[in-house]
Amino acid sequence: MRFVMIFAVAVAAALPARAEVKIEEVVSPGGITAWLVREPSIPFMALEMRFRGGASLDAEGKRGAINLMTGLLEEGAGDLDARGFARAQESLAASFGYDVGDDSLSVSARFLSENRADALELLRKSIIEPTFADTALERVREQVLAGRRADAKDPNEIARLTFDAMTYGDHPYATAYEGTIESVTALSRDDIVAAHKAVFAKDRIYVGAVGDITPQELGVMLDTLLGDLPETGAPMPKPAAVTIEGGTTVVEFDTPQSVAIFGQNGIAQDDPDFFAANVLNRVLGGGGFESRLMTEVREKRGLTYGVSSFLVPQDYAETVQGQVASANDSIAEAVNVIRDEWARAANEGITQEELIGAKTYITGAYPLRFNGNGPIARIMVGMQMLGLPIDYIATRNEKVDAVTLDDVRRVAGTLLNPDQLHFVVVGKPVGLADTATD
Repeated sequence: MRFVMIFAVAVAAALPARAEVKIEEVVSPGGITAWLVREPSIPFMALEMRFRGGASLDAEGKRGAINLMTGLLEEGAGDLDARGFARAQESLAASFGYDVGDDSLSVSARFLSENRADALELLRKSIIEPTFADTALERVREQVLAGRRADAKDPNEIARLTFDAMTYGDHPYATAYEGTIESVTALSRDDIVAAHKAVFAKDRIYVGAVGDITPQELGVMLDTLLGDLPETGAPMPKPAAVTIEGGTTVVEFDTPQSVAIFGQNGIAQDDPDFFAANVLNRVLGGGGFESRLMTEVREKRGLTYGVSSFLVPQDYAETVQGQVASANDSIAEAVNVIRDEWARAANEGITQEELIGAKTYITGAYPLRFNGNGPIARIMVGMQMLGLPIDYIATRNEKVDAVTLDDVRRVAGTLLNPDQLHFVVVGKPVGLADTATD
């Protein structure tokens, strides 16, 4: 479950869909760095802040604390209770969002230039002075618990949790960042306060700003907004060892359709071969109806409505994963076809026609990501977290265009490993053995 608070904004403000984005680096007087795209023609601003570590910084035995804490940030701050906080946002035509995942906690804000000072003060209170009131804590806790109870009956979530537990060993990635029913039930207010201190610190901030503001104004704003944070937070996790091995795990579940998550070791996003891997994945399973997996599993054999693969380059581990669903009496065939396509790509690579099609799509779709102030702010924060250069937006498509057929074939031979590919299947599959029990 993710907690995002969105209110209607009184103005529709967006930059044109384009990739020609001029970014300026701003360092506040207090030493906080941000990337800025100025757009003075629109009296509106989008601000994206991300704190590295996210839910992976949960203390031992306190799984779910950071997720629960994130859900409480909009439930009262300073001298405002939850209702007062919501009314204040609405009166300012401001929109705040709070989200958490395995690798980061993000805070998003949208507000009019004329309301900037008041909107930022309200946002500051939510970050620096959340109340974590007991009534709000119990209400949000029950929301989380309801989600966990529902997940326990969801075959897709069961498959995901089983796959992660097998893949990431004793790393936080191995467990759901929302926590378990038992861990969330046991969390105290003191645990929530400790979770806040673990995440919100100056040594892990990344900021992107787009809109009607000068570099000097942004610097002052950052210190006002974030200057009271502690210098350091909890230590970052160590890298996860991807421990999954080839095979099949069957989890019995009473359903007419089996669902499967499959995966193996992957590739880091800062690897020089990542662009070639991205092209490869587009052809194999990331290209919708144009991908090989969709052609072979759905179009030719009618075994599924959908099948896909995707690169998962997290901060502390890299995998290639995929998912498929099929009737219990056909999932075994679907698994075999996917394995065969995995091996064919590993052994043969892709064709020149496939290369051109994948590169055309990847480069053509990229400018469409820049369809508003908010998306641009988020992209800039992501770039910073990956350590990408400030001119990456202008040069990214050149790197994709530079990928050759030999590059993709070479990467396919080293990245894709059909012998390591593991399937977690949840359902009542016919003719599919659990290799762990053989």
